[in-house]
Amino acid sequence: MKIKNCCIVILLGIAALVLSPDLESAPRFVPKVRRDVPVDSIILSDPAVLADSASRQYYMTGTGGMIWKSKDLKLWSGPYRVTEIDTTSWMGSRPAIWAAELHQHDGRYYYFATFTNENIIIEENVEGKIPRRASHILVSDKPDGPYRPVGTEDYLPADRPTLDGTFWVDTDGKPYMVFCGEWLHNQNGTIEKVELTSDLSASVGEPSLLFRASDSPWSREQRNGKESFNRVTDGPWLFRTGTGRLGMIWTSWVLSDYTMGVAYSESGTLDGPWIHEPEPITPPNFGHGMIFCDFEGRTILSAHSHSVVNGRYIRRPAFWLIDITGDKLIIKERL
Repeated sequence: MKIKNCCIVILLGIAALVLSPDLESAPRFVPKVRRDVPVDSIILSDPAVLADSASRQYYMTGTGGMIWKSKDLKLWSGPYRVTEIDTTSWMGSRPAIWAAELHQHDGRYYYFATFTNENIIIEENVEGKIPRRASHILVSDKPDGPYRPVGTEDYLPADRPTLDGTFWVDTDGKPYMVFCGEWLHNQNGTIEKVELTSDLSASVGEPSLLFRASDSPWSREQRNGKESFNRVTDGPWLFRTGTGRLGMIWTSWVLSDYTMGVAYSESGTLDGPWIHEPEPITPPNFGHGMIFCDFEGRTILSAHSHSVVNGRYIRRPAFWLIDITGDKLIIKERL
């Protein structure tokens, strides 16, 4: 390249830095892409699947900020890094990315995910130092990204940890983020909602409570020598049954077992009241689920298995065929 052309490139680069946000334009590392990987060979927490009708392809994301692609839900290629964040925001340059989900809305693709900056401590209590953690929304015109922040506003309060944001348009036609208030803050996790602007670029008003961990009849833990409600609320996902009933799957623990339950709204709206089924719906040590329809018209529950190997959590995607054509969610068989 001639010197003159080099100077032009450098000047254009400087102009781009001045005129645009400091988005993470290059990944911290380039993951090695593998092909034809069986789904049960993938290690991934919080697997969320988008069945994209335009490309006739499945896109799976979750914790880590990556995407996997598949034509049949059995063999996958990946991981591909697809997120570009604003490094000048509270997230910093290297936030942890948890519990990502893909949603298609009004012709665009939205990436809901939880970001954590361990360098910002917002609270210190009996559980230790609590870093800043919150759900945020990225957007792309393509299902495989790149995904960039929709706006510059914070969606959730900065003074408490929140996580596992998901998307729902309620009967009022308004979009909402439904999310968890982390138990580390108040020893009783919550599931809450906050209204979003029509373009999902910001929240509207303050969050409102849907229910608390202590409302669950099935989640349990040993605390201070006694058995009590489990404090964890994790992974909400909304759905409607064939009769129009509004349901929510969410995850907690039954003593040492990570497990998913379901609640139904008596009003048919997010405002509830939410009535919890008395027993979990998944086998022990499966949780953090979501629901999608495959290209064959089947309704599928995605979750991850949970095991501890040499002191380390190992989580892998798992799929079940389910039936929600009636009045409640019924798990039929594992795929």
